[in-house]
Amino acid sequence: MKQVKLISVILVAILLSAVAVAQNAKKSKNASSLEVTFNYQKQAGPGSNQYAVWIENEKGEFVKTLFVTAYTSKGRARNGEQAKRGYIVRPACVPVWVKTSKAEEKTDQELDAVTGATPQASGTQTFTWDFTDEQGKTVPKGTYRVKVEATLIFDSDIVFTGTFSTKDKPGDVALTSELTKPDEQHKDMVTDVKATLK
Repeated sequence: MKQVKLISVILVAILLSAVAVAQNAKKSKNASSLEVTFNYQKQAGPGSNQYAVWIENEKGEFVKTLFVTAYTSKGRARNGEQAKRGYIVRPACVPVWVKTSKAEEKTDQELDAVTGATPQASGTQTFTWDFTDEQGKTVPKGTYRVKVEATLIFDSDIVFTGTFSTKDKPGDVALTSELTKPDEQHKDMVTDVKATLK
């Protein structure tokens, strides 16, 4: 009887130990993706509602666009004329993304792959980076930056930046923001920006 109790105690101890090891392994696992979310409030009038989300390496070199609004990359055809890219017609349209991504060197097909319609309704927007570059290849482990740029209205532009490592554990990424020109009327276009390693 004592042997049965002893074996039971040993088995329980082994089981508890295995559970603890599994939990610690889960906690120590590196992140495998980055999720970016923000609250979008559609604004009235022209010159607004354009944004882009992208990744840079620690040197500030472009890695991949996760999303850019359709007007920015495709423009809008008016009066039967052929559409010109929005950033050409309106140079103040997400200018940091345009410069960093070298948009003028990209084909329409390359931009189409990361372009989406400007949301017609307000709500949470979510984008995910799977640690790959534009060609779909896994990037080298290291330090990267996520950027969210929103053109609030004409030349009022805000850029949120977060620096992280692909070696980091899951968790939130601290973000800073830089605003070119305050605009009280449109300041709520993009709020509650978050970046989380998953």
